Amino acid sequence: MIASLDTTFSALADPTRRAILAMLLEDDMAVTDVAHPFDMSLAAISKHLGVLTAAGLITQEKRGRVKWCKLEPDALRAASVWMQGFGQFEPVNLDAFERFLKAELPDRDTPTDLGG
Repeated sequence: MIASLDTTFSALADPTRRAILAMLLEDDMAVTDVAHPFDMSLAAISKHLGVLTAAGLITQEKRGRVKWCKLEPDALRAASVWMQGFGQFEPVNLDAFERFLKAELPDRDTPTDLGG
């Protein structure tokens, strides 16, 4: 479980990946649509998506010629359970997580200002 938590928290440590998760809270997205608002190459976005996929936070599925990304709703369960062990945290609720991301991240139209 510790290796899984390390992978999850490592994936969440990057502001670009947190911005991607915030985007995917809205709906499934094609990889090219995920990449669009970022000032980086498609290859760089693909690497970020690979990290999120490896952490189990998202899944990627090919539909025809297009690769789609989908947020995994229970992906943060283990991290939530671990944090609850400290008695200071409530279970992760995706609606609350979305509100948190929206409050913490600047306007999605300027993802390059995320400090990463």
